[in-house]
Amino acid sequence: MIFDFFYWPDFGIGNWIILIISGLLIGISKAGISGASLLMVPAMAYVFGGKVSTGIVLPMLIIADIFAVKYYHRHANWSHICRVMPWAILGILMALVVGQFVSDINFKKIMAICLFIGIAMMLWHDSQKENLPIFNQWWFSGLLGVVGGFATMIGNAAGPIMSIYLLAMRLPKYDFIGTAAWFFFIVNLIKFPLHIFVWKTVTLKTLSLNLLLSPTIILGVFLGIAIIKIIPEKAFRVLVVVTVIVSAVVLF
Repeated sequence: MIFDFFYWPDFGIGNWIILIISGLLIGISKAGISGASLLMVPAMAYVFGGKVSTGIVLPMLIIADIFAVKYYHRHANWSHICRVMPWAILGILMALVVGQFVSDINFKKIMAICLFIGIAMMLWHDSQKENLPIFNQWWFSGLLGVVGGFATMIGNAAGPIMSIYLLAMRLPKYDFIGTAAWFFFIVNLIKFPLHIFVWKTVTLKTLSLNLLLSPTIILGVFLGIAIIKIIPEKAFRVLVVVTVIVSAVVLF
């Protein structure tokens, strides 16, 4: 029977609603409202536990990534991706080691810290009236790359960090979205085998759950695309900041 393949966690309707909403938010975030998916980080950690939730969320992100890069692929700025990517990989490897030795409670605390670091940096950046010289320094992209890589491995929470970098580069709305889409698609593919073979948080059971939730993710992508089309440039930047702040408040 086909239903024997799927993993049906033994919990109530409330947790299934959380899963469905999480799928929608992931799709919406990948379509360009980058902070939206962070709203589901604390909810998924509550349902499954901190570390386990990262492995369940990752394939959901990759499903949404595929649609995002297909739709926005012409807008990617590859110079910025190449500038940050090596540092992000370093951050991923650091988080991989840390995640092997911390308890689930401390794992959740680290997830929260990553979010708040991202918020603090984003608010600091948004307070600047002009492009500061440090935004063009190699160590600025290196710092954000390492912190972003660490945050994405620990809690799939690098959205605020990458948003800071791309906002600092003053990219137009669609270049911002396209560059972020390709960056996270590559990063998430790098993380995927690490979750399978090192942390063992991605299994056939969790993948079957991801497949079950895929329609909600795809629906979220198309909802996000529709929302992005009607949001002006200035409002888009404000929306990025607000969604990230709300995410961190929910986490705590």
